[in-house]
Amino acid sequence: MVVINCDMGEAYGLYKMGDDRALMPHIDVANVACGFHASDFNHMRKTVQLAREFGVKVGAHPSLPDLQGFGRREMKISREELSNCLLYQIGALKAFLDAEGMPLNHIKPHGALYGMASRNEDIAEAVADAADVYKVPLLGMKGTLHQQVYERRGHAFVAEYYADLDYNADGSLIITREHEAKDPADAASRCARAVNEGKTRTVAGNDIVVGADSICIHSDTPNAVAIAEASAKRFAPTSPRAEPPRQRNQSRTRKQWQRSRSSRRSRASFTANRRPTSRSTRTTATSSWRATRSGLSR
Repeated sequence: MVVINCDMGEAYGLYKMGDDRALMPHIDVANVACGFHASDFNHMRKTVQLAREFGVKVGAHPSLPDLQGFGRREMKISREELSNCLLYQIGALKAFLDAEGMPLNHIKPHGALYGMASRNEDIAEAVADAADVYKVPLLGMKGTLHQQVYERRGHAFVAEYYADLDYNADGSLIITREHEAKDPADAASRCARAVNEGKTRTVAGNDIVVGADSICIHSDTPNAVAIAEASAKRFAPTSPRAEPPRQRNQSRTRKQWQRSRSSRRSRASFTANRRPTSRSTRTTATSSWRATRSGLSR
């Protein structure tokens, strides 16, 4: 089973970024910007309302305090200061979720913060400090330091694969200030291989091991909608997520989330809005994904 997530809600004031409405029918989970790399109070609420309209779950996408650099520049920051920075942002998004009767689904650090947490223990610990308060799953890259820290701290970990980014030979992500368009069919094929085989080809030509509990697409990639549509069709040609928007039973979703107390149950709740793999991929789905399938419900 594959969950498609998208970094979105990244407009600011009068400035637009991405086509969130066009993306919503093709995704299961939205990672919503919290105001420190993009977005503001108006756009945060608008994005939450849009996600509710399409039945898409919402998680926080907090960043280093870097509006001008779109959160894609590293900085020196202490563990305590970063933890406070994250609590501030996540708390703001949660207020808008509360206002719409929606739960906070997960936390996913943005941009440079994501990369820093993958190799700097203090940064990863700060992210875990913030997650301690909200008790929701954390998204990250398989085989990195942040996976070790998050899981050691008792947090559910969801490994993601990037449909629209390239990987270095050592397995690290190539995070650019501005993303380039990618061929949708090629991106969908790479996602399928990541799910089926747990591998992807790097820019150096070697294969690396990747995790793909969830597929990520960036709303600021120029052809993000086409990539999302191709990926969604690759995994679920008849998925109801591609139908016109309809109101889902939000009270049922909240009850399901409230029952997700343990780390395993929290991870299963993250994947509740999953899309089944096609017949060709179902038999080779990753064992870690199969382990949670029994706890999933549409």
